[in-house]
Order: sequence, then C-alpha cells, then structure tokens
Amino acid sequence: MKLAEAAAEFLASKRIAVTGVSRNPQGHGSNAVIDRLLERGYDAVPINPNATQLAGVTAYPTLSAVPGGVDAVVIGTRPEHALGTVKEAVELGITKVWMHRSFDAGSVSAEAVAYGREHGVVVIDGGCPLMFDPTADGAHKVMCGILKLTGKVPRVVS
Repeated sequence: MKLAEAAAEFLASKRIAVTGVSRNPQGHGSNAVIDRLLERGYDAVPINPNATQLAGVTAYPTLSAVPGGVDAVVIGTRPEHALGTVKEAVELGITKVWMHRSFDAGSVSAEAVAYGREHGVVVIDGGCPLMFDPTADGAHKVMCGILKLTGKVPRVVS
C-alpha cells in the first residue's frame, strides 16, 4: 500500500497512543505529535511508565493500562523499545503502528517492523504523522518530501 493511503488510514483512527512522550518536552518528537493530535481533536493518549499526566491529559505506563484501549500507536521511543511495543499492540489487537523517524534512526526497528507485519499489523516505518493531513503543517510536508528522497520516509508500506 502507498504511504499516503496507510497514513490516511492511520489518521482516521480517533484514539491514538503515543509512546515516548517526555516530561521534558523540548526537542521530543513524541511531544510534538501528541500536542498536534490533541489540537486537532484526537483522543490522544501519552504512554510513559514514569508519569501520570503529560500534555495535560492522563498518561499510562503501557498500552494495556489504557482504559478502553486505543485504535493505533505512534512509537516515539528508542528503536530497542519498539519490538516490545509492537508485541503488546499485537496482543491487544491493535493493527496500526507508526514508528516515528526524521533525520536520524528515530524509533524504527527492523525486527519490530517484521514482527508487526508478520502478525497483520500495518506498520509505517518512518516519517511522522504530522507530515500528512489532517495533522500536517507546511514545514512537515516539506520535510516529508526531503526525507522520501533519503529513504527515511517509506514510499510504500507493506
């Protein structure tokens, strides 16, 4: 499936968890993602085992701790934590996962991508939800074009 289609399906979710939301928001991609999702009317849920409230909403230590569950997950932690999050998503029946990445390695783990896809999860392995409407802004759209050229944003999601 083309990235734009996968992004549209992901962003059609109304309740999205974001891992890696920090208590010190400066420079953290996850904090920018959750703030924008909340601004755009999403029921966004921060995941952080060391906080009870972030971005003005209740935070939870794990996906399984979120009352009522979530429809999709943005992974914004270090890559070595991605596999555990994907495994938990699979156990909970969550079928949409986005591993955040911009110029660096971001949160993408090849092992986590493979595991998710083997278990029927649509995994977007790079880029940022803020690069696509209805959450996009001009700067993120430009960044998306540049990162597609460098391979940091996939053109196709399998």
